[in-house]
Amino acid sequence: MSNPMPPDEDPFVRHLREAGIRPLRSKRVAGRRGGNRRRRILFGLMLLLVVGLLFLPALALRLSDWLWFREIGFERIFVTKIAAQWAIGLLAGIVAFLFLYGNARFALAGVDPDRESIHGYVGGIGGISNELRSMLERKSVRLALPWTAFLAIMAALSVTREWITALQAIHGTPFGRIDPVFGRDIGYYVFSLPAIEVALGFAFAMLIVALLLVALPIYLVRAEIGAVANRLSIRPRPQAHFALLAGVMLLVTALRIHYVRIPGLLFGDHAPLAGATYTDLQIRIPALHVLSIAALIGAALIAWAGFRGRLVRVTIRVVLVYVAIAIASGIVPSLYQRLVVQPNELARETPQIIHHIAATRAAWGIDSVESRDLAPDAALTPEIIADNRATIDNVRLWDREPLLQTFGQIQSIRTYYDFIAVDDDRYRLDGDLRQVMLSARELNTEALPTRGFINEHLTYTHGMGVTLGPSNEVTPEGLPVLFIKDLPPVSTVDLEITRPQIYFGERSNDFVLAPSGQREFDYPAGEGDAAAYSAYDGAGGVPVASFGRRLLYAFRFGSLNILLSSDLDERTRILYHRAVRERAHRALPFLLFDRDPYLVIRENGRLTWLLDAYTASGRYPYSESVGGVNYMRNSAKVAIDAYDGTVRAFITEPGDPIIRTMDAIYPGVMLPFDSMPGDLRAHIRYPEDLFRLQTSLYATYHMGNPETFYHREDQWQIPGGSTALPSGERQSTGEAFLRHMVMRLPGEPDEEFILMRPFTPRQKDNLAAWMIARNDGEEYGRLAVYKFPRQSLVFGPNQIVNRINQDTEVARQISLWDQRGSEVLRGELLVIPIGGSLIYVQPLYLRAQGGRIPELKRVVAAHEGQVAMAETLDAALAALFGEAARAGAADEAEGVPAGAATASETTRELGRRALEHYERARAAQRSEDWATYGEEMRKLGEVLREMGVE
Repeated sequence: MSNPMPPDEDPFVRHLREAGIRPLRSKRVAGRRGGNRRRRILFGLMLLLVVGLLFLPALALRLSDWLWFREIGFERIFVTKIAAQWAIGLLAGIVAFLFLYGNARFALAGVDPDRESIHGYVGGIGGISNELRSMLERKSVRLALPWTAFLAIMAALSVTREWITALQAIHGTPFGRIDPVFGRDIGYYVFSLPAIEVALGFAFAMLIVALLLVALPIYLVRAEIGAVANRLSIRPRPQAHFALLAGVMLLVTALRIHYVRIPGLLFGDHAPLAGATYTDLQIRIPALHVLSIAALIGAALIAWAGFRGRLVRVTIRVVLVYVAIAIASGIVPSLYQRLVVQPNELARETPQIIHHIAATRAAWGIDSVESRDLAPDAALTPEIIADNRATIDNVRLWDREPLLQTFGQIQSIRTYYDFIAVDDDRYRLDGDLRQVMLSARELNTEALPTRGFINEHLTYTHGMGVTLGPSNEVTPEGLPVLFIKDLPPVSTVDLEITRPQIYFGERSNDFVLAPSGQREFDYPAGEGDAAAYSAYDGAGGVPVASFGRRLLYAFRFGSLNILLSSDLDERTRILYHRAVRERAHRALPFLLFDRDPYLVIRENGRLTWLLDAYTASGRYPYSESVGGVNYMRNSAKVAIDAYDGTVRAFITEPGDPIIRTMDAIYPGVMLPFDSMPGDLRAHIRYPEDLFRLQTSLYATYHMGNPETFYHREDQWQIPGGSTALPSGERQSTGEAFLRHMVMRLPGEPDEEFILMRPFTPRQKDNLAAWMIARNDGEEYGRLAVYKFPRQSLVFGPNQIVNRINQDTEVARQISLWDQRGSEVLRGELLVIPIGGSLIYVQPLYLRAQGGRIPELKRVVAAHEGQVAMAETLDAALAALFGEAARAGAADEAEGVPAGAATASETTRELGRRALEHYERARAAQRSEDWATYGEEMRKLGEVLREMGVE
């Protein structure tokens, strides 16, 4: 007689008994249960440890970020982001959980234990009993809660990154312009459409997940697979459920077509325009409407079939019909484009081209460029040059790269100081507007002779001062003249630096702790290893006096020394995010930043970094896209104090709808432009990155006639150029001829600081026009283009370069210098507008082979194909326009035959020979070739004696 079964025995165990499999003994089961309990406890502890290791650094990062935002006064940025992420995440998570869990429970509800088993159960045990089926369904019900909760959390996390999209949709500001197709305000596409796209995408993803959740119980639990016919059938209740979800999915598909795909055609990129084409408007949009209607009809048919028990057959038919319509909606427009539009493209696309030109000009801010024509017979005379003396006096003879090398050699003072970049600016010095070149002397901790926690974070904490000089002056040795130099900074002009320490700069990318028990190195002083020290007393940085703060930052930066160091006291602050571009981006994450921050010496002697900030979008209908962006404005300027890191943002373009939207999201964070201090406003400049994009686009979009635009009859291009590399080689670059300069524009009474770039006709070298952005006072931000007559020939940069290369005097001098022991660096060719004409200027630098101190030796000036070279720009211009004309007139008066050598010419020839021998001797001296040095000095003496110099 068999043992009776306990009434509460587990169905699965009972099923095993019936199959002839003996259960374990009770003692062994109890022992296993105890072991399982210990394993679960151990597993829980390990899980807590892993979670702690994973989340503690993240928590430390969030807390330290909050302290940093509070320190710079931008808590609203941090709090708004966190609050928006939590709000949108919770909302999405709750909706996802309710939707997924409700569908899972509905799919698993209604257990029917009287159904027949699934035949062919794998494992050889036999058919699955009704009890086992019921157990599987109960297990599925229990698993529904954790699985749907997990999926809801994943969905919430995926949506939190769209927090800024949601806030922009809520606070979106109208543009005041409508699109030419649907008549909607541009703000709808920039602010509302992205949010609609996210919402519909989220709904579609949830429907897919819900269908999978419903399909699992349908196929694994409720399906009936006949042993003979192998036929799939679904019971009415799950069939209706499945049909309802599939129908809603098609409904969402129809909405996505109507609200996302059709408006998205306005951002398409085609030839010859960006935006909706004739084919889009006439064929593709109607085809998409048909596809949308087909999705709606399909949704209704599937829902009806689900409730009538015909789901499978109807679904297959709906899918086949929908796919056929979708294929047709892609093929028919392509055929129409090829057979109907292309043969008559200009006539068909003319209205769209007009929309494209207008939208691109408006989106990139080039719709208000002032166009001015230059006189075809404009000629330069010595009087015109004299009248534009301010322009000549500010010609930039020092390229940034050679000047950066020179600063690095003569002003670094110590190996741990670096000059990162050279910036152009203008200052009123002794009453005159002067263009200067300025570079900050920053600390490079990687070059310290001894590195470690104390040196890198407590002692060597900051850079020191700047080097500043005029853009066009040179010493007799060929080195730049310096107005501010040395350590501590010494000024020879009316610019004083009272706070030279640079804690925040372009290189400052690690944290420092100051003040502390260690003295902070200020600068080397006196002889030997003597040095001056200072202590940080700024308000910037987060205090770290408490144990909790030190523990927090030890986690944040992975440095146990922050916690253990005895040099930190109640005064100590931790300064981090010190690289100014990173600091600005973290403080204002909704802005893009120009690549070139620049330093300003303020009236009170403090140093402040200025950064240009942009608002941008890729959703401006019909506008040309560059790198995914088709709308951009320089809407803000950001000032960061180099000593204490204070961040201030000023709105410079209050009419920009995007900056107004961000100001509504973060009220009070950005300040009006009028509140910017006057000594900073005097140094704002038009940003190079934006001007670079605008000029590149204007080269094509200055053509307003659609026919001219289509044929590209008057397309311009940016002339090619090159830049000097540290190795002495020159590299081709598209950045050439983009220059800030002080000059007097044609027709203007005074000189001003402008940003300028020339144009040449497409695939030609002659000059077509040049474009400027104004930087000073009320004229700031205004763009103008100066055009040469199309029927006249004005030599372009490449033609002038060829002329210079063909000039025998220039070629001979370069060949003479570019020999063993020295090398010649050709500076960038400068295009200098004077009146209605142009002067080209190219500096020549000489550098000892293997050396790093380029010396400015010659200046080449060219005008209308005439070339002159001299030691100074004034001398070269005099050779072109002044002294040469006077010498020719004097020769004619004295009856000297053409080509005959005068006494002055003989003297100049001897002087030239003397200079050649002198230069060769200096080159030999630098390379320590003493034999050549002695020979050249001997020849120099012979020439001097020939000149009568004893």
